[in-house]
Order: sequence, then structure tokens, then C-alpha cells
Amino acid sequence: MWTALSTLDQLDRLSEDSQDRAQVIFKHSTRCSISRVALSRFDRNQPSGEATYHLLDLLEYRSISHAIAERFSVMHESPQVLIIQDGKCVYHANHLDIEPAEISEQLQSN
Repeated sequence: MWTALSTLDQLDRLSEDSQDRAQVIFKHSTRCSISRVALSRFDRNQPSGEATYHLLDLLEYRSISHAIAERFSVMHESPQVLIIQDGKCVYHANHLDIEPAEISEQLQSN
């Protein structure tokens, strides 16, 4: 389900690809228990709807996290999920507000 997001080139491609298909970014901290819970909930209840899913390890790739915040005008949080469509962030949620059912609803409505 997840594609590791580890380069700025991938972020550029993801933004371009969002013109044709929604792109979901999950910003994950491997040292944060809330992040582990949110990711586990996401993995157990995979959202429905057409999208490509990207996982960003915040500790390894902090600069990419900052680039995401800047590019999509969304303040950095951890954990955080963003839905990118047409090169813009159309939805984001943080911490335990990350709900797979809500992601599914957003993917189907956008």
C-alpha cells in the first residue's frame, strides 16, 4: 500500500501525478506512540477510493516534511495525513484525528 517518500524529486512527481489521481501522504514519526497508533489504524482499515499512498519517515527526511508544509501551505504536524489533488492540499488531519473512514469520504467527494 505504501510507497516510501524519500526525495524531493518524488515530491515533485507526486504533485504532478495529483492531476490525474489523488495522492495521500502520511507523515510518520517512528518515535511517536500517537503516530504508531494512527498508522496502525490506517493499515488495519485501509481507506477506499482511488489514490496513491506515500509514507514519509519524518526523522529520516525532515527536509521533505518542511518542503511539504511549504509547498502545500499546511503547518507541519506529526503524525499528519494530507490528500493532494490538482497540485493542492484538499484535506489534512493530524494526530488521532486521522481516520481512515474520513480519508475514504474525502477521496470519494473530491
